[in-house]
Amino acid sequence: MTLPDLSLQFVYARLAWALVLAAILVGLWPASWRLPRRALGATLAACLLLMALPGAASPAWHLGLAFQYPSALLAGLCLLKLHARWRNASGPVPAALPVPLAAALAVTGLLLYLDAFGLIAGGYYYAGFGGRAALGAVLLAAICALAATRGRFPLQTAAILGALALFSFARLPSGNLWDALLDPLLWGWALVTLLGAALRVLLRARAHRALASAEAELPVLHPAGAEPISSMKE
Repeated sequence: MTLPDLSLQFVYARLAWALVLAAILVGLWPASWRLPRRALGATLAACLLLMALPGAASPAWHLGLAFQYPSALLAGLCLLKLHARWRNASGPVPAALPVPLAAALAVTGLLLYLDAFGLIAGGYYYAGFGGRAALGAVLLAAICALAATRGRFPLQTAAILGALALFSFARLPSGNLWDALLDPLLWGWALVTLLGAALRVLLRARAHRALASAEAELPVLHPAGAEPISSMKE
């Protein structure tokens, strides 16, 4: 088991938390308001400077006590969100976390947390160290490369490949493969994404049923001056 250098961990934590904070601030910006690129750049620069403060003066220090390090995938998805807002200063931007990826992260996180709490004895988290983790990273990279060649979520697959590369070459953020791909914040984001998708499906289904019911209750209208024709003779 090879762990990353502690100084690299500190640098990574500050950069990753700056990206996460900037993405949250940009995400809170109303979609109907234009966000100038200067304001976006200033927000990212301010987050970087804030996280770079020494010791306990940096919010990264306190966030690390609560959440350890952001996963490399979370940092990559936040970077995608900032890039999308940079390209489209006004109006909606594509979702950085699509539903299929959110579902995969939600299921994986559930298994890992059940394993951590001892409800299942699979040792899945500890399998993220060592040779099996390296083999898993290679297989996952091959799957992502295949998905990218088919045009399936190319930006998200690039974020996953970036997280795998950071893990493979620098062992960041913690030397564990799962920590490079998942963390509590990203898992919560995946759950919220799935909940929002489920609510949208339910609302659409409800609206469709209401429309069908309203159409069924409409009376049959005849053209003006026309009378229904009866085959019975008076």
